[in-house]
Amino acid sequence: MKNNIKVYRAMHDLTQESLAEKVGVTRQTIHAIEKGKYDPSLELAFKLARLFDTLIEDIFLYEDSETGNFEKKG
Repeated sequence: MKNNIKVYRAMHDLTQESLAEKVGVTRQTIHAIEKGKYDPSLELAFKLARLFDTLIEDIFLYEDSETGNFEKKG
């Protein structure tokens, strides 16, 4: 799953470590999410969206497995 975590992190002047502390995960988890190697739980996705005061769909982009296209609702 593609995401904009790194962009939002930069906009809020947060390190991976400080973001991890704010949402209750490890720095390695944030790193893995940013690299697309780990899809967060729904709970973590909501925590990130709330922290950045945005919608989950603004942070995470869903890839349609049939078409390979990324979709953003709205």
